[in-house]
Amino acid sequence: MNSVDILSEEETPAGPYQAPASFSIKSWAEEDRSREKLLQKGRAALSDAELMAILLGSGTAKLSAVDVAKLILNAVQNDLNELARLSVKELMRHKGIGEAKAITIVAALELGRRRKESAAAQRTTITCSRDIYDLVRPNLQDLPHEEFWVVLLNRANVVMRKQPISVGGVAGTVADPKLIFKHALEQLASSVILVHNHPSGNRNPSAADIALTRKVKEAGKFLDLPVLDHLIYTDQGYYSFADEGIL
Repeated sequence: MNSVDILSEEETPAGPYQAPASFSIKSWAEEDRSREKLLQKGRAALSDAELMAILLGSGTAKLSAVDVAKLILNAVQNDLNELARLSVKELMRHKGIGEAKAITIVAALELGRRRKESAAAQRTTITCSRDIYDLVRPNLQDLPHEEFWVVLLNRANVVMRKQPISVGGVAGTVADPKLIFKHALEQLASSVILVHNHPSGNRNPSAADIALTRKVKEAGKFLDLPVLDHLIYTDQGYYSFADEGIL
């Protein structure tokens, strides 16, 4: 129930409460205006700051919820992908953001990420490197650390499963070929695709990336489980070993 609903239910001895002529949407708190704007014009009409203000619910003694949201967005250059990278503790460094509000922001962004993952989880056939990139984006987008995944395919190149293999730090992660093929054999996969991310945004493979790819490829030959590609994921694009002809 918003502030208008509350006032309309109040009564005076003379009858129902009548709002003064000066009581307009412009006189409301900005967080209330954001809610009303969403109701009247739809969610697409709101700015990022206004949508965040609804999540925050309130501001500070000197700043409205919209002002607080604008400051946070300004700190990440109004980039929602950068905002999604922030942890609860990092968000709490901003004025007006306590633990509860920080958790609300993180939860909302995670729901958005899971929505993308749910859409990508539909039966997908891999026909090119871009298909792989789109498939793993929900899992690797915005991560501040490296993760190594394997995509398992059937004979028709339809995705059977996306399987995380290892989690590392900012500079790298270790992938055990035995673990990769263990999952592939358990699922009776016909081929595999290797994927890992570079949080730095550098798409080029390192010497270790190339060595691991060759090692896994050779192991796959003995198990009749070909490695179709190794994709290096970044939020801005990707590098495909198959496309570059070095697989």
